[in-house]
Amino acid sequence: MVATATPKKPEAEKKAAPLYSLESHPSPSVVKVGEDVAFGGRQVTIIAGPCAVESREQTVETARHVRDAGMKVLRGGAYKPRTSPYSFQGLGREGLAILEAAKRETGLKIITEAMDVDEIARVAETADIVQLGSRNMQNFSLLKRAGQLRKPVLLKRGASATLDEFLLAAEYILSEGNPDVILCERGIRTFDNHSRNTLDLNIIPVLKEKTHLPVIVDPSHGTGRRGSVIPMARAAVAAGADGLIVEVHYDPASALCDGKQSLRPSDLRDLVRQCRGVAEAIGRTL
Repeated sequence: MVATATPKKPEAEKKAAPLYSLESHPSPSVVKVGEDVAFGGRQVTIIAGPCAVESREQTVETARHVRDAGMKVLRGGAYKPRTSPYSFQGLGREGLAILEAAKRETGLKIITEAMDVDEIARVAETADIVQLGSRNMQNFSLLKRAGQLRKPVLLKRGASATLDEFLLAAEYILSEGNPDVILCERGIRTFDNHSRNTLDLNIIPVLKEKTHLPVIVDPSHGTGRRGSVIPMARAAVAAGADGLIVEVHYDPASALCDGKQSLRPSDLRDLVRQCRGVAEAIGRTL
């Protein structure tokens, strides 16, 4: 009987490293927004502004305070995804026009949220950075569309998302050809109720070991308490965050959204002063 050779099994094809990984991009990425704003590198960048665009007066006045505190990027929601359908939902396209007016008035860059595929192109006309909120972290059609914008995208972690789910959501954007993704930790849902969410600062150093993408932190949504925002902002910078995004309102008591966690202009100046000291202590600038 003639012996026959046992056929060898074909070797498994080598799987390409994810685009978010350090294997595919060994050096940390720096996401640039215009000539004077960057996320990543030695600089810690702060984004500030109201949770929601409520009126031209409110937005422009708050934007002036943000500019005077040394910030270069204004946040403000023209579209607001809310838990209750009866809560203030934002001004929509009127809100985008107000943000454009604030940009003309102050020279600040704009970040605002896109909620659906139909409106993201219009949002991108106003925004220098397009935000995808935590509720849309796994809206895969929206993620893909954001990847086609060729404009920086800030992706917020979902309230119940694991680290891997967060990174794979970013992969959807990257895989469509957009390399300019900023990750944002904004708190996760846990059993505790002493704060709005549990701000997971543990994720910052772990993300730094897994991805080249810049990582920022939202201590406003992460805590839901004005008194916790500055301490958690300091802690985020100390843990290695590349930036912060905080809510500021010139009159928090009258805010239509998230007034309890919004900093006053004087609080913002304190946050900048304290976080600058932390950044310098670890060899960074603010």
